[in-house]
Amino acid sequence: MKYFEVHFRLNAPDDLRQDVSDVLAAMAGECGFETFEENDEGLTGYVQRDLFDEAALRNVLDSFPFGEEQGVSIGYEVNDAPDRDWNEQWEKEGFEPINVGTHLIIYDGRHLPPPSSFNPSPSTIIIEARQAFGTGNHATTRMMCQALIDLGMDGKTLLDCGTGTGILSIVALKYGATEAVGYDIDEWSVENARHNAGLNGVDQQFTSVWGNAGVIRQLQRKFDVVAANINRNILLADMQQMRQALPQYRGTMLLSGFYREDVPLLEAKARELGMHLEDEKEEDGWSCLKFRIN
Repeated sequence: MKYFEVHFRLNAPDDLRQDVSDVLAAMAGECGFETFEENDEGLTGYVQRDLFDEAALRNVLDSFPFGEEQGVSIGYEVNDAPDRDWNEQWEKEGFEPINVGTHLIIYDGRHLPPPSSFNPSPSTIIIEARQAFGTGNHATTRMMCQALIDLGMDGKTLLDCGTGTGILSIVALKYGATEAVGYDIDEWSVENARHNAGLNGVDQQFTSVWGNAGVIRQLQRKFDVVAANINRNILLADMQQMRQALPQYRGTMLLSGFYREDVPLLEAKARELGMHLEDEKEEDGWSCLKFRIN
């Protein structure tokens, strides 16, 4: 399989550089990029040649939440990636066990601990990720996992928008949800989510669908909880469709993937849709919001 490597040159103040890199990886991941490597100049992203959409990448950069007013600029250069055994490369990658609060540990499925110390309980999740975002390593994912646990998923159904590795669906199902449906615009994410659901023994209750928010209309059904860990611009564009997946007079929407300064925009959009902000979490400048129907 042939890949392009896109070298992103990041110019940003030192206190914003990591945030700019994280947001760029998240947004570029939504237009086909599969993995990223940090370097001195910024970030190198890898995308299949057949899936590379430069117009979509330019749209990402045009709508980027950091700009000249913060001293941030991003340039990029596209080159053919050297041939590698990418499966072998991903097999070598991994992450240390991640603690979410005091109740949940997320393990890398390729680097599990010895059987004597591993307990496959509801408080243990196994993830084999094809990119770092969606392992629990990022603040937004940790906050969303904790929000699902705090909400109490017993007997509930979940719509997981932009499912990625499937981690939010898996957490919900391990903590008592009866069903989860996840959708994603990347076909490899859809397959990766199904694979991870199987690793955690919840594949019979999980459905993974390829597509964007238009999937919601095709499903023609309601869910108790809608969760989305996506960037601000996509959330603002999709929240109306996401609201339609909740019953008219009840239900919860959990959102993350944006900064604290973006909260007023999302709260205003939620009010337009008949929802109010019930709770907010913050970690490293990122926010996670819990909305209820009025």
